[in-house]
Amino acid sequence: MNQPQEKTVEPTTAKVSFYEKHKIIYAKRVRGYFDNWRILLVAFTQVLFYGGLWLTWNDRQAILLHLVERKFYIFGVVFWPQDVIYLAALLIVSAYALFLVTAVAGRLFCGYACPQTVYTQIFMWIENAVEGDRNARLKLDKAPMSARKFRIKATKHLLWGIVGLWTGFTLVGYFTPVQELINNVLTGQLGPWETFWIFFYGGFTILMAGFMREQVCKHMCPYARFQSVMFDPDTMIITYDEERGEPRGARKKNADPNAPKLGDCVDCNQCVIVCPTGIDIRKGLQYECIGCAACIDVCDQVMDKVGLPRGLVRYSTENAMAQHMGKKEILAHIIRPRILLYTAILLLITGLSAWFLMSRIPLKVDIIRDRSTLAREADDGRIENVYMLQIMNTEEQPHRYRVTVDGLPGAEITGEVEVDVPPATLQSFNTVVAVPPDAGKTGSNQIHFEIVAVDNPDIKVREKAAFLLPR
Repeated sequence: MNQPQEKTVEPTTAKVSFYEKHKIIYAKRVRGYFDNWRILLVAFTQVLFYGGLWLTWNDRQAILLHLVERKFYIFGVVFWPQDVIYLAALLIVSAYALFLVTAVAGRLFCGYACPQTVYTQIFMWIENAVEGDRNARLKLDKAPMSARKFRIKATKHLLWGIVGLWTGFTLVGYFTPVQELINNVLTGQLGPWETFWIFFYGGFTILMAGFMREQVCKHMCPYARFQSVMFDPDTMIITYDEERGEPRGARKKNADPNAPKLGDCVDCNQCVIVCPTGIDIRKGLQYECIGCAACIDVCDQVMDKVGLPRGLVRYSTENAMAQHMGKKEILAHIIRPRILLYTAILLLITGLSAWFLMSRIPLKVDIIRDRSTLAREADDGRIENVYMLQIMNTEEQPHRYRVTVDGLPGAEITGEVEVDVPPATLQSFNTVVAVPPDAGKTGSNQIHFEIVAVDNPDIKVREKAAFLLPR
């Protein structure tokens, strides 16, 4: 007899996804001490950004990064492409300032002054004003499309669009004179690049602050990834007092704190609801935490309601939590070798940059020898070389400069030795240097040009050049 064959069961493979589906975070608005500071910082940064565009200085825009003229006007100082070293110094100072602040108090910049946080807050304020609080927004999004829902959503996006376009316009206004930009907009003569950047930057503002929000902090910002390198056990961070808060559980106001075997955390979940990145601070420090301290504000309010002391969630350090340090001890641990090193480097670079900026000579000179005519003999027998001088007056006032030459016996400039240069202008002119035929060796000889402002002898530049003597 044929034995029945057993059927083999093929093993099933479970699919594992490494990608989490995006969940919309409906952060609840909370008012408190740290929220007031955030409002102040948002207002301060935006007054600087939006208001700085309209400041005037010497009958011009006070801050103008004029790309067409290749000049950067910063109040009374004019920077040229040759001054890129100051931009490098500014970036280095900003980096070390960020390192110092992070080592002392964590991600304060992220929570209060980062453009992503600032504009996300602005867009969330508009959202709260139009759609209502968290519960109202949840209810609205779950409801089917209706005339009311369409009107509310359209109003919100219209306001977002106005803020975004005004932000893009403001940005472009720092690179194109704002009055010229306004005239171009009103007359419909806006250039293609100006149009592109207004809509590009405005659209990106809406995308990043209106839609992506915490996704930028979680997945796009590199700072969140390397912040752990700058943290140490004495860095001030937002912490949950686990020893005091656990085990969690609901408790009534004015209840005997010794009666129930529960910690101070009432497990209300408010710290999660108010978090703009949707994390639970009770699970410890996470890279998604931007240090906004919204959880501190709401937790303090809950503690007030249940009659428990504030500070269950607070700014503290790892060592302070482990060793039960007080405020004075925490402050004493701030001054440590790492902080002193960052501070010393920051002060050194800032001081040197300020000194070089204050002592910079508002005059730049480029000397180019005419290569089409290496050397020529004049009627009087002297040897002549032709040079092109590019004199750059970096001040916002005109100057008259006198040009002299030395380095070879009998060397002198034939023709005009003085030139007028308008304010913040590059002036080019040709000059001829003549020397006796026996003034130097055959071939290349080094000479020096000295350019001095007639009205201010302190403004002078000395540049070397090569003088060719034929065989």
